[in-house]
Amino acid sequence: MSVTSRYREAWEGFWREAPEEPGGVFWDADPKLTAALHLALFEPHLADPGLALVDLGCGNGTQTRYFADRFPHVVGADLSAAALDHARRADPAGQATYRLLDAAEKGAAETLHAELGDANVYMRGVLHQCEPDDRQSLVDGIAALLGERGRVFLVELSEAARPVLGGLAQSPAGPPPKLAPIFRHGIAPGEVADDAVPAYLAAAGLTILASGELPLVTTEFAADGTRIELPSKWQVATRVE
Repeated sequence: MSVTSRYREAWEGFWREAPEEPGGVFWDADPKLTAALHLALFEPHLADPGLALVDLGCGNGTQTRYFADRFPHVVGADLSAAALDHARRADPAGQATYRLLDAAEKGAAETLHAELGDANVYMRGVLHQCEPDDRQSLVDGIAALLGERGRVFLVELSEAARPVLGGLAQSPAGPPPKLAPIFRHGIAPGEVADDAVPAYLAAAGLTILASGELPLVTTEFAADGTRIELPSKWQVATRVE
């Protein structure tokens, strides 16, 4: 088992308590503010848009359902069964399929690849939530899902997000209501160095096709009423040819 039982249970506890309503979770922003912007950057680099799309770390499936309207076969994958319960309840028509998956577990990604064939992968803000020792294994799992033809869109908080989150957490009034449960369950965002992500990709045999910076939009607002946005960096990558 690649993830610790504590880490898995932290996510299970978080999602068991998470509200059902849209936008009730800190990062559960409207897809028009998240996935739509990312797709505009990702789509020009897809070698085959007809491949299955795996939304890795899909949570309650908000972005997954957006993709399911635009791709023929979309799989929302997460290591939390409670998160997938949310996703399935929010998708009664079964627009997407959902899969319990720890992509950092050796063999799990290969098994899914054997079922789907080569796939495109979307992953938003998952690496920085991983245990440090699992990060390379997770990116190796992404490479397995891609196969020869797939592409990955990977977006992660940049180092510049750390002081923003720190300031929110240490506010005299306490962290904002939607941020507080993340800290309470022990899954506070970790730090991934900006230059670490390209290194993980290279070590997995992937090459970066495009990259840039884009604020990661949240559902929480500051005291002055402005929406909280966190600095992030994105990459599109594929297997080295």
